[in-house]
Amino acid sequence: MRNARQEGVVMSSRMEELDRIAAEYHLNDGVSDMHIENLSQEFFIEWFVQRIPPGARVLEMGYGDGLVTAALAKLDCDLTVIEGAHSLVMRARQRQPDVECLHELFEEHRPAKPYDVVLASHILEHVDDPRTTLDAMASWVALGGKVVVAVPNRNSLHRQLAVVMGLQPALDTLSKRDHIVGHQRVYSFETLAEDLRRSGLKVIEKNGCFLKVLPNSMMLDYSRDLLRGLNAISAQLPQELLANIAVVAVKESDS
Repeated sequence: MRNARQEGVVMSSRMEELDRIAAEYHLNDGVSDMHIENLSQEFFIEWFVQRIPPGARVLEMGYGDGLVTAALAKLDCDLTVIEGAHSLVMRARQRQPDVECLHELFEEHRPAKPYDVVLASHILEHVDDPRTTLDAMASWVALGGKVVVAVPNRNSLHRQLAVVMGLQPALDTLSKRDHIVGHQRVYSFETLAEDLRRSGLKVIEKNGCFLKVLPNSMMLDYSRDLLRGLNAISAQLPQELLANIAVVAVKESDS
């Protein structure tokens, strides 16, 4: 069992790692596929904000590129952001000065009162122990409140194609890009719902976005119109084939 000093060293090391990822990805203008990822986020943001009731107390986990935060900041809600990378906290405070952005790791967070909505957009694939993180999220949300989660889909069409072509051995094999951005896993609707259930959260809605036909590295020369089309067509396709999946789960009890 670690003592307080050892725990502090571990926490500091993890924050340093988050700053490294931020510098190499979120704050790096040289990332060649950022426009692909951001466009997909933009399509999903409208779905996110429609799940925020007026006046809600909202927690967003992670600042990332700030696209979701910027949209939430325009709503009639009481918004708090948790971010472990100091560099991203500074960017968030500069760009959204009216939003409270806390520099802390998720396991350190102790809200003064429960949130109505907890939003984890592309968080669970990064954390060391997603079930512990989900337990914390369930403890933060009010009874009857909602948890909104988005993650990469292991059953995405591009992953299925890669397996068929022998480019990767299994659907959940992590790519070089996954490791660069700090991914530790991918999900299906079933595995995500099961992890939520174990934390006392019941899935009541699901959605998907982005018909990703190839890895980002093979779509760099796709026009913006084509990329927009691959996102816009999502509503007409089986959600299980799309690159990003999301669910809304509700907290039904305090047990």
